Amino acid sequence: MNMKKLAWLLALPLVAFAATGDDYASQWPLSLQREDGGAYRVVLEPSVYRQAQTPNLRDVVVVDADGKPVATDVLPADAPLVQAGGSVALPWFPLPKDAAASNRDIRAISEVATDGTLRRVELRDAGTTADSDSGFVIDASRLREPVAALRLAWSDEAPFDRSYRVEASDDLRQWREVQADARLVQLRNNGQRIVEDRIALPAVQARYLRLLPLRADAVPLVLTGITAELAGRVAAPALQWEEVQGRRVEDRDGVSFEYTLDGRFPVEAADVVASGNSTHHWTLEQRDDANAPWRSAAASWMAYRIDSGGTSSRSPPQPLHRLSRDLHWRLRAQAPVEGEAPVLRLGYRPEVVVFLAQGKPPFRLLAGSTRAARADVPLPQLLDALRSERGKDWQPVTATLGARQTLAGEAALRPLAQKPDWKRWLLWGVLIAGAALVAGFAFSLLRSKPAH
Repeated sequence: MNMKKLAWLLALPLVAFAATGDDYASQWPLSLQREDGGAYRVVLEPSVYRQAQTPNLRDVVVVDADGKPVATDVLPADAPLVQAGGSVALPWFPLPKDAAASNRDIRAISEVATDGTLRRVELRDAGTTADSDSGFVIDASRLREPVAALRLAWSDEAPFDRSYRVEASDDLRQWREVQADARLVQLRNNGQRIVEDRIALPAVQARYLRLLPLRADAVPLVLTGITAELAGRVAAPALQWEEVQGRRVEDRDGVSFEYTLDGRFPVEAADVVASGNSTHHWTLEQRDDANAPWRSAAASWMAYRIDSGGTSSRSPPQPLHRLSRDLHWRLRAQAPVEGEAPVLRLGYRPEVVVFLAQGKPPFRLLAGSTRAARADVPLPQLLDALRSERGKDWQPVTATLGARQTLAGEAALRPLAQKPDWKRWLLWGVLIAGAALVAGFAFSLLRSKPAH
């Protein structure tokens, strides 16, 4: 499909659509990084989600200076930029005893191949058997993309809570810190097992990584594998969190905690915040209507917090079954929970609005309406066509939201009063008049009929 034909298809749904200030609660002026971009992307802020009314964000649209809508769509957080990275198994080498503590030059105790790959790490003047955890060197020299996370596997069965500092280097001599306090956790209690085996990193590009223990453990960690999660060409945005205060509810089903989210956020993960050391098995439920039945939102999980020696360990967030914009949430615990409701944290990744610079600038983003809805346009197909025409690295130009401004406010959030259906009432009037006329003729005939 050529560009001109696609542009006409984009314009057709907008001809009959009129967006006025009276239809929307709020607006945000848009600043364009370049005036000649043609297509733009803007990351949504929390204030937009709090104003939107529809679960599919159909009441979010971009308009030009005259209030005319332009081709607009709401796309996932990583679109149209991210190409997801894969995962690669990496070789690793346990550091010999006291190698890190003595600040040895690791290159001097290593055997490095001509292509930069690491073959061996050992001390020449000390035993290579470590009776405590001395850390590890990881060979990432063959990777061509940044590392977003490390996932470790081990054979240890005993419970542990280990802390590491992660450093990166390109020559095994100069090291830079990339993660100050990475935690590996394995806990067991009453048949339940909690494992944290993933170390998130800030998209590190380096030949070598090393994990150095922050405190000495009795025995070294026996690793069985290390996998690098690659960041891809553009890393997806990190989760942002909405903290929601809840209320304790006691009914015939027991104790639960209910929460109301104040916006149409695309929630994909949940976390429970408790004060002090705590361990609870939680079940999370959701619904969009306060009168609807509850539905399962995520698999039940063990949430914990452990404070020890000035450090705190917490369970990772729990992913939801699917992305949700529901407003009502409920937590249930398997064991009794005393006191007030814990804080529920709901995680989301801000989505992007992509629009075409049709009409006259400046452009504005409108949101919050029970009266108007954005027209459907094949915008993703246009983006694919533009990328094919301009090269695979082409991306929409960045636009940013200004401060929120009130338009119709709460009035736009109330449904319009139903207009009288005059055609319907006219039809009923005609029918009633016709019936009355027929009845009148019948009565007249009966009166005029001669008596026998």
